[in-house]
Amino acid sequence: MKLNLESIKKIDKSNMLSLLMDFPQQCRYAVQIAEKAEISCEKKDFAKIVFAGLGGSAIGADLVRSYLYFESKLPIAVIREYDLPGYVDRATLVFISSYSGNTEETLSAYKFAKEKAATIIAISSGGTLKEYAQNDNITFIEIPKGLPPRSALGYLSITPLIVLSRLGLIKDVRPEINQTIEVLEDLKNKSLNAHIAQKDNIAKYLASKIWNKFTVFYSASVHFDVVATRFRGQLAENSKSLASSHVFPEMNHNEIVGWQNPKKLFKHFVVLMLRDKGMHPRVIKRMDITQEILKKEGVSVLEIYARGENLLSRIFSLIYIGDFVSFYLAILYGIDPTPVERVTYLKNELAKE
Repeated sequence: MKLNLESIKKIDKSNMLSLLMDFPQQCRYAVQIAEKAEISCEKKDFAKIVFAGLGGSAIGADLVRSYLYFESKLPIAVIREYDLPGYVDRATLVFISSYSGNTEETLSAYKFAKEKAATIIAISSGGTLKEYAQNDNITFIEIPKGLPPRSALGYLSITPLIVLSRLGLIKDVRPEINQTIEVLEDLKNKSLNAHIAQKDNIAKYLASKIWNKFTVFYSASVHFDVVATRFRGQLAENSKSLASSHVFPEMNHNEIVGWQNPKKLFKHFVVLMLRDKGMHPRVIKRMDITQEILKKEGVSVLEIYARGENLLSRIFSLIYIGDFVSFYLAILYGIDPTPVERVTYLKNELAKE
């Protein structure tokens, strides 16, 4: 399968490519939405921040948490469950994030947060969550409808970042967001666009290297764990392809030992190292040594380096590259990237009870 526009148009029937191309503009619009949003909760001395969400609605929260690792003076947790932890209380700021507004686990978490008298900010494109928030006179920020949740990352990450800034809980992030959008535009136009041939298109190149392979993503834990998680999830949903991920330095204390068996399968594996210039020097050294070990086992190892100067742009750059990789990999498999039939089937079965 060739990764040209003709082949892409035949397979990409739901036009995922247009969503990828529009992503920098989505980030701009997310800033506008967050700046105009009416925040009914008062600024106060919160003790902790919790995000509740699943799937594409949770990955934006992961990005916020990863980005603010050193910036936030408050602990940030991302909960992918029906119930919230026992530490959620009146001093907790809870973001309830459900793109559709109908995710059953997230609606359950909303009720839990309300019972605990936490301060709630709800973000969705409508649905039941909007009804809950309006009935309870709780801050509700509405984002545009019509996207697969995983394609709404700009709305689901930049919006809460701006809100946290407006509440005085973090610095003004708008300068970094503006720079990030510039990096994304540059990547789109010079490195990722479907018009660009494989030799100059990093996403097409990487897709061709992991096609028909089992991919393992490794990143630093600090700031970039969200990238590894996102990459794995995008391969699952867009490419309908199984992958795994882990982070440094933790993988050096367990998983590295596992790269010994079953040796017969290693020729079918590809490791993608997600690199950044700002990583801890010892993590960089660990990655280098681990790469040597893997290559001695006959495992193919590829590297992707983050782009941009500020931290937010470097996180987003890797995510944007990964989104395009998953898209082109879907095309190589001859699969429309957008539909997630098994998720739909599961939700329909759950709805019967």
